Parts: sequence; C-alpha cells; structure tokens
Amino acid sequence: MARTRKPGAPDAGYRGRTAWAVVCGALATWTGLGLTAAAAWLITRAAGQPPLSALSLAIVAVRACATLKGVFRYGERLAGHDVALRAQAAERGRLFAALAPAGPVRRGGDLLSRMVSDSDAVQDLLVRCLLPAVGAAAGVTGALAVAVWLLPAAVPLVAAGLLTAALLIPAAAAATARRWARRTAPARAELAALTADLAHGADDLAAYGATGRARAAAAGAAERLTALERRRARAQAAATAVAVLVQGLTVLAVVLLARRHDAGQVVTAVLALATLVGFEPVLPLPRAAEDWVTARAALRRLRGTAPDSSSGGLPAVPGASPAGPCTVRVEDLTVRYRPGAAPALDGVGLVLRPGRRVAVVGPSGSGKSTLLGALAGLVPAERGKVVLTGADGRALRPGTGPEGEAVRRVMTGLVTEPYVFHASLRDNLTLARPDAGDAELAEALAVAGLTEWAGRTGWDTVLREDGGSVSGGQLQRVALARAVLRDPAVLLLDEPTEALDPETADGVTARLLARPAGDRTTVWVTHRLSGLAAADEIVVLEEGRVTQHGTHDELVARPGYYRDAWECELLAGGLAGVGAGRE
Repeated sequence: MARTRKPGAPDAGYRGRTAWAVVCGALATWTGLGLTAAAAWLITRAAGQPPLSALSLAIVAVRACATLKGVFRYGERLAGHDVALRAQAAERGRLFAALAPAGPVRRGGDLLSRMVSDSDAVQDLLVRCLLPAVGAAAGVTGALAVAVWLLPAAVPLVAAGLLTAALLIPAAAAATARRWARRTAPARAELAALTADLAHGADDLAAYGATGRARAAAAGAAERLTALERRRARAQAAATAVAVLVQGLTVLAVVLLARRHDAGQVVTAVLALATLVGFEPVLPLPRAAEDWVTARAALRRLRGTAPDSSSGGLPAVPGASPAGPCTVRVEDLTVRYRPGAAPALDGVGLVLRPGRRVAVVGPSGSGKSTLLGALAGLVPAERGKVVLTGADGRALRPGTGPEGEAVRRVMTGLVTEPYVFHASLRDNLTLARPDAGDAELAEALAVAGLTEWAGRTGWDTVLREDGGSVSGGQLQRVALARAVLRDPAVLLLDEPTEALDPETADGVTARLLARPAGDRTTVWVTHRLSGLAAADEIVVLEEGRVTQHGTHDELVARPGYYRDAWECELLAGGLAGVGAGRE
C-alpha cells in the first residue's frame, strides 16, 4: 500500500538532500581554509626563491582547493535551496489545507502575511540558519586544527576569539531579536491587513469619504513597522561590527604571539590568514541567530493557523465517506461566536433524511446561515453535534482533518459568500467536477438560468477575480451552477436567489425543486417563500431556535412567523402587480 504523509511533512528525500547540503557546506569551508593556508604558504615560501620542485605540492594544493571549493559550494547551494523550496511549498500546502476547512474568521491581510512572509521562515531555517551554523562549526574546527599543527600556543587565543564570535555575540543578537520579533510580526500582519482593506475596499471607502482615514491608518502602521525594522537593523549592524572587531583583535593577537615565539614568516603568515579565514563563516552567525528567532516566531504563527477539531468520540476515517443514502442528525446544536454573546443557534435539533427537500426560513439574524455553516463544518459548535450517517452505518462529524474532508465530499454546496476565480467559465464550473462533460455543464447552467448568458459569452470567457466582470446575480448563479454540478448527497444552498429579481428567483427555485431528488437531501436557506410549496419540509428559525416545522400548507394554516411572512409576500406581490398594470 502506498505510504501517505501529512501536508507540510517532509518526505524521506529531504533528509538525504539536507545531509548532502551540510556535508558540501562543511567541505566548502574546509577547502576554502585550505586554499588560504596553501596560498599563504606558497607566497611566503616563494619569496625565498626556492627550487620550483619545492613549491609543486603547494601549487597543486592551491589549484585543487580552488576547484573543489567552487564544486562543494555549488553542491551546497543546489541541495540546500532545493530542500528549502520544497519545504516551503509543503508548508504552504499545509497552510492552505488548514485554511480551506472551517475556522475562526481572520482578516485577509493577516492570512496573506502568514502565507507569504511567515512561510518564508521554513526556507530561512535551512538556508540562513542551519547551513551558516554548519559552516561556522567547520570554520572553527579548521582554524583550530591549523593552530594546533603550526603553533599550539596560539590555540587558546584562536579558540577564545572564535567562540566569542560564534557563541556569545549570536546569543546576544538572538536575545535582542527575540524582543523585536514579538512586535515585528504582528506589525507586519497589521500593515498587510490595512493594505488589503485599502485595495479591496477602495470603492466603499471612497463612497463614504473614508479613504483619507484608511490611508492614514495604513501609513501609521507602515511607520511603526519601519521604526521597528530600523531599530532591528541597528542591532544587527552593532552585532556584526563587534564580531568584526573580535576578528581583527584575534588575528592581531595571533601575529604578536607568533612573533614572540619566533615562529617564522611562513608560519606567522599561514596562521594569521587561517585565523582570518576561520572567522569568515562565523561572522554571519549573529544574523543567523536573529533569523532563527524570527523563523521560530513565524512557525509558531503558522502552527496556530489551523483550528483544533475533535471527533467527539466518533472514529476518524481518513479519505472514506459514508456510502449510500446519508442521514444528517443535528442534536442540541448551540453556536456562539463570542464568549458571553447571545447564541447564534440555541439547542437546534433536526433530522434530515435522504431524498428530502428542506427549506430553512426565518428573519435576518435568526441563525439560518450559521446552521448551514455548522452542517458544512465551517462553524464550530459550542455544544451539541452534527452527525452524518451513511447506509453502511459509518458516522462522521463535520470539521477539520481527514474526517471533515470525508464529510465535505458528500455534504457541501453553496454556502456563505460565493467566490469566482480569475479563470474561464468552464474552469470555474469544473472546479466542482473536473471530469464533467459539456452536457453536464449545460444542465447545471440551465438550472441556474445561465444558458442564454453562457451562449453569448462562451465557455472560455475569463471571469475576473471576485466576479469583477459579472453582475452580482450572475456571480450567484455561477456559484449555484457549480454546486449543482457537484451534486453531493447532501446539497446545502445558502440564499441561492438572494441577488436575483423576483421573476428570475422564482424560475431558479422552480427548476431546483423540480430536479429528481433520488437519495439527495437538499437543505435550502431562503428569505423568499414563493415556490416553497414544493418543499418536503420547512424549518422556521427565530433567534437561533426552531419555532415551527412542517409543510407549506401546514405552516400557512397556523399562526406564526411563516404565515405572517407569506401574507406579506403575497401583499407585496399584489401591489407590485397593480403598479405594473397601471404603468
């Protein structure tokens, strides 16, 4: 059986590539150190004009180290960036998988910051943290080895300088960065959110004269972020300057010590240059320590993106959906958006049986859309549960994770705000069923009342992002056609005719209810009662509670919200008809 892995988890090949990058980085550092030592020895020894044969080994060593350094550095960059980019792509896939299911509502700018800036932290961990640390370790060991070989008395000096630059200064830089990281990441997310508001809400801001205030808020956020970044840059520069100072002082001390021990020009030059080069991979460590702190903070934000879900004792069946006709049971369902606030749903109980067409009506704010969101797993419940049971007896709960994904394959549809992608009409529809043919696409468009429009525009017409190239009613019906094309076992429809004129809305309602139901359950949230006589059941929600339940004729026959709303709709339709006749 094929082995699967969770989104964002590294595959087995990552370890091999990472090990290769680490080995190549260490070898590149050592060959660079060998190149400097061999070149220093060659230059100082050649000054004495010895026979060429005495320099041949050093010449070969210089050429070999120069060639191998480039090869190993290329291997490190190739393997390291390959792992980093793969890990970043996997992390963004995990993040998208966490955002696609239900979860608390977040501002789009903050999500954009997490998807782009914070996910870059995965790349930074390897390229800017792990590999520099490996190179620094290789540089320290190489420089100490040269000191042990040439002048053991210089080992304490070299070790003190290298360890100060490799441990103490990065530790201080990390402590400073940790303080700034707690403030920088939220400031960057705030700026991204305000920028997104300016970009997407420009028309509304201009209409209400709020553009200036929004720009001022964004400018203030940018100034705060700039001030934080400037202070952080100063700390980075100070850490690097101190490390360079330690490097210079260490080399100077080594030279003075070598002269005191009469080590000779060749030994002094090789030792001094080897110490100098040994510091090169160590100098980036303060910046690597700061990147480490920033990356860890970003990863914590990424890990906190996905809401935790509980199966409530029901078995999780990854990738397996209930078979056959499905029954949905809603038991004592209570949803509260904020602690202490009035419940959006308060103890709702329903049984949705296969093949039934159920309409959910009620005044605005009564919890209709919340009910559909809870059925789809987009809204977490405070109390109670929603259980989907198939003919095989398998019971699953909506939510996140493999179980929630299995539920969404059989219980989904048109919920909350529809979205149209920047793609052709065909691509927007086949998102629901990639294998759908033209006949199935045409049938779905016919149900949504878009046949004539699609015939004029063509299947390959590009619909701009957010439906900018279509009207609100067309956008609603494209999303409805996509839901109809999906044809799940439990079809959820949230106000599918909200943006349509009464005549068009009644036509869509009639076509939807006229479709052969079979074992399909349809749950329909609507304000418009016209056409609901064809529904099998009607549920009335008021203030988050089920106050009435029955067929159209039963509800019209007894006092309550439904009869009052029906009479108001009849009266409004009659007045509209009279007005039209007078014109």
